[in-house]
Amino acid sequence: MCAGAAAVADDGVYDLLVVGGGINGAGVARDAAGRGLSVLLCEKDDLASHTSSASTKLIHGGLRYLEHYEFSLVRKALLEREVLLRNAPHIICPLRFVMAHDPAMRPAWLIRMGMFLYDHLARREVLPGSESIGLREHPAGAPLRPEFTRGFAYSDGWVDDARLVVLNVVDAADHGTRVLSRTRCVEARRADGIWRATLESGTVTRFSVRARALVNAAGPWAGTFLRDVIPDSPARHLRLIKGSHIVVPRMFDHSFAYIFQCADKRIVFAIPYENDFTLLGTTDVEYRGDPGLARISDDEIAYLCKMTERYFAKSVTPKDVVWSYSGVRPLLDDESGDPSEISRDYKLEFDTAGAPLLSIWGGKITTFRRLSEEAVDTLVLALGERRARWTEGAALPGGDLSEVIGPPHRPDRDIELFIERMNERLPFLPRALVRRYARSYGSRMLRMLGGIERIEDMGLEVAPGLYEVELRYLIDAEWARSAEDILWRRTKLGLHLTLKQQKMVSRWMDGMFLVRQTQRAQPAA
Repeated sequence: MCAGAAAVADDGVYDLLVVGGGINGAGVARDAAGRGLSVLLCEKDDLASHTSSASTKLIHGGLRYLEHYEFSLVRKALLEREVLLRNAPHIICPLRFVMAHDPAMRPAWLIRMGMFLYDHLARREVLPGSESIGLREHPAGAPLRPEFTRGFAYSDGWVDDARLVVLNVVDAADHGTRVLSRTRCVEARRADGIWRATLESGTVTRFSVRARALVNAAGPWAGTFLRDVIPDSPARHLRLIKGSHIVVPRMFDHSFAYIFQCADKRIVFAIPYENDFTLLGTTDVEYRGDPGLARISDDEIAYLCKMTERYFAKSVTPKDVVWSYSGVRPLLDDESGDPSEISRDYKLEFDTAGAPLLSIWGGKITTFRRLSEEAVDTLVLALGERRARWTEGAALPGGDLSEVIGPPHRPDRDIELFIERMNERLPFLPRALVRRYARSYGSRMLRMLGGIERIEDMGLEVAPGLYEVELRYLIDAEWARSAEDILWRRTKLGLHLTLKQQKMVSRWMDGMFLVRQTQRAQPAA
């Protein structure tokens, strides 16, 4: 149900209006719809178009949070790490990290103690534990400066963050949610025990909806949403912290990632990315202004290059940057002077002075499912419902591979077996394309490729590796409306295409929507 009607009550009132199409709004909509609530989700831009597609792409406990004694947050995130690895093996995978030991930063015993806690704060079934390694013998030591001879290795997870958001929304829609992207909530008022909201699609189309409860999941706009949209709302101050990343040509040939300790007590990651690249980040910079306009600064680029050069034998310069992105994280203001020390935990603020209002403050992508579960627990109680939790053992769309491989065993091995089987089923497709489809859509690639028996059935190859069958699927099933939606969020093909090829995709998209608009305008025969 990509844009169809949700299961609205006979009186036309939704149980829940969710404002915000980032990871938290998507997670809440999915959880609530799966419990049988009628849900409307609106997002002023594309799904995952801001903070939720601008992360470091990690599902992790947050090793550095141990230094700030946030044991509860780390444990919660570590537990979720295992849940998500099992529920989304196509878009989440194990990733082994290497930390080169710099005696000037932290003593080895302190790091070992931290690794021990990281291994044992929560039960592990999928990921291996930490270990000490000799960098002169280990393959991860080759790209590093020769003075680094000792290190530590541990495991976390990698995630395609934008796809994580979209798949949550796909599942929400499959459970009846009405999804309205590019639709802004411009006003919301309580009246007669329900919310009456005005939504705006585009610049001129306004319409009203009613809901029994409202969820403010506007991320970095959550504070301004209360101030500007809901009259007489209590003020809530967020610290807006900009995190920026750069992408450079591949710096090493192995599959390990790096975590680097910096003199300012921050952490920089170097992660294998999209086969041909390395992702470097992140920064923590105080931000003021419209979060949608956040861009990396020259100082941030220089900082990431400098921090990376401290460890790698081969230097990185601003000229090496092929792409960058920035996201603004809304963190609860604890009056800490250092942005990197502000808690990444979340807070749910519930206002029951009339129709229920739930505002979501802070949070990190790893704990979105737990946050969503707690939020919906609170909402169903306020609405007088009794609806059981369900998402912990439920695969995200495409994550159930059993139709092809049989019962699951280990997520990392399951997805590789799935890819092997799909190569056998689709011998006419390049193996690299089958792998990309599997890692993006999982078992839903069977739906996308339904009826495809030869390469000619795929339609026009609009750009290298991008066929019409995939473009149509992303439009019809995942709310894609522009070339940017497809090339930089639903996929990362923008990194692999020239500007000319990207413009070809844009022209195809423009033509497709023009044809559909013309067809809708024609009177029925």
